[in-house]
Amino acid sequence: MTEDADTAAVLAAAREALERFHDVRVDDDGALTFQHAGVPCAVQAMQLAEGLTLLSLTCVVAWDLPLDDRIAQSAAERAGQGLFGTLGVTRTDRGMDVTLRYAFPAAGLDPVPLSTLLMLVVSTASQLRNELLAAVD
Repeated sequence: MTEDADTAAVLAAAREALERFHDVRVDDDGALTFQHAGVPCAVQAMQLAEGLTLLSLTCVVAWDLPLDDRIAQSAAERAGQGLFGTLGVTRTDRGMDVTLRYAFPAAGLDPVPLSTLLMLVVSTASQLRNELLAAVD
């Protein structure tokens, strides 16, 4: 298979897995986008080496949060609790944005285990979103 065919096959499997739970949109660049409990998410595929095709899932957990060290500390503590993925906090002109990113080898995964893995990540993102928004109130 070519690199394009490998990434297309992995994205097709991810789409099938996600469509069990979400309305999935395919963007012009082939990325999959969807929302889970108010959290926008995007899935992309990339081949790092022949036979090693990764899925990369990015969830925008929260945006424009107040610049509050207490909230940043809470996010940092949560990041150290063994999440599926890497939590990022970015300071912007409008406040703080929080993302959750997770990348993993996905070639050959059947739709059920793939959907389980993806849902673990997006469920973590939505739970974290609820916790962060509660801390803001």
